[in-house]
This record gives sequence, structure tokens and C-alpha cells, in this order.
Amino acid sequence: MANRWLVLGNRRRVHELSELDRIFHRFFSEPFRGRTRWLAELSADGISWSPSLDVSENEDAITVKAELPGVDPEAIDLEMTDAMLVISGEKKEESEERGEGLYRTERMFGSFRRSVALPAAVDAEKITADYENGVLTVRLEKVEKDVTKRIPITASKK
Repeated sequence: MANRWLVLGNRRRVHELSELDRIFHRFFSEPFRGRTRWLAELSADGISWSPSLDVSENEDAITVKAELPGVDPEAIDLEMTDAMLVISGEKKEESEERGEGLYRTERMFGSFRRSVALPAAVDAEKITADYENGVLTVRLEKVEKDVTKRIPITASKK
């Protein structure tokens, strides 16, 4: 009876318990992230997943690589806002297996969204994106650093 009160009478507590369950799920699944095809999580909107990212920087550019196997490049959206690169989209995958006495069909659908805080200012007009073998590579050219320029002051004569 106490559990029924918890579920029906206190939605906030149920939400807190649900959040705690999600944290435990992530904690215990994180060591296996590289061994699974993709980390999926059941949310209120269905299945969402989070692609792995590599972010590197050199003197000229920042490079972001996202592992998106099986994602149609047409289903990927890139947005640049302030100092954030946002990669989002949806994965639709269907597999079918037939054999003697065996028939199996699986469908996986899920959306993803990753935001990357950029460590330096970039030129939004010079961003390039390439998708090859399930890996999205985004190259963001840096804006040249501000050069300090000494400005002479002239005194007006009275």
C-alpha cells in the first residue's frame, strides 16, 4: 500500500526515483560503451541514443568526429550557435534474418542530439562536414586571434 501511495500520491518522488534509476543505468553501462553497437536509453519519447565523439584541436581548426553507423546522412542535422556545435538526427535500422525454422525481424529507431562546446572561436562560413563509413567529420576553421594594435592618441591644442 505504501508503494501505491508513492506512485499515485507523490509524482515528484517517482520522478526522482526514475532519475536515480537512469543514473545507475548509465553508471553500470558506461564500461561497456565501446563493446555495444550503440548505447540506447528508454526515455519518455521512446529510444534515444548518444553517439561517441572525438574532439581535437590544432592551430588552424577544431575537428569533431561522431560515430553514426547506419545513420543516413540526410537524417543528420548540424547547427552552429554561439560557441556550440549541435549534432542531431535520427537512426532508422531494420534487419531481417531467415533460416530453416527461423524468422526474425528487428527494427531500431532512435533520435540523438549532442552538443559540443567549442574551445575557440570559429568561422561559421568555413565549416565543412563529411560522412564516410559511418563517421561524421566536422572541420571548423578557427578565426584568427585578435592582433593587439597600438592606437596613437593625439592631443588637441587649445
